[in-house]
Amino acid sequence: MSTTIALLAAEGETHNPLLPATYDITWSIVALVVVGFVFWKFVLPMFQKVLAERTEQIDGGIKRAEEAQAEAKAALEQYHAQLAEARTEAAQIREEARTQGQQIIAEMKAQAQEESDRIVAAGHSQLVAQRQQIVTELRGDLGKTAVDLAEKVIGESLADDVKRAGTVDRFLNELDAVSADSAAGK
Repeated sequence: MSTTIALLAAEGETHNPLLPATYDITWSIVALVVVGFVFWKFVLPMFQKVLAERTEQIDGGIKRAEEAQAEAKAALEQYHAQLAEARTEAAQIREEARTQGQQIIAEMKAQAQEESDRIVAAGHSQLVAQRQQIVTELRGDLGKTAVDLAEKVIGESLADDVKRAGTVDRFLNELDAVSADSAAGK
C-alpha cells in the first residue's frame, strides 16, 4: 500500500476521492439515457394513456353529474309548476263550489218563498171560501130566524116567498150597511 501511495505521489497528480472516475460518469450517463429513452418510449405513454382514461372518466362523471343535476332541476321546476297549477285549480274548484252553494241557497230560499206564498194564498183562498160559506149559511139562518121573529111580532104568516125574500134581503142589506159603517168608523 505504501507503494501505491508512493506512486500516486510520484505522478504528482492529486485525485479527489469524492469524484468518481470519468469512465463511471460516462457509463452512468449512457445508462441514464437508455433508461430515460425506455421510460419515455414505453412507460410514459402507458401512464399518459391511463391518466387520459381517468381524466375522461372523471370528466364524463362530472358531465353525467351535471346532466343529472340539470334533469333534477328541470323535474323540480316541473313539479313546482304542477303544484302551482294544482293549487290554482283547487282554488278555482273551491270558488266554483262556493258560487254553486250560494246559488243553491238562493234557489232554495226562492223555492221556500214561493212555497210560503203558495201556502198563504191557498190559506187565504180557503179562508175566503169558508167565509163565503159561513156568510151564506148565516144569511140563510138569519133570514129564517128573522122571518120567524117577524111572524111572531106581526102575528101573520109570511108564507109568501116573494114577501119573505124581500123582507130578508132588506134586513140583510141593513145589517151589512151597519157592519160597513161600524168597520169604517174604526
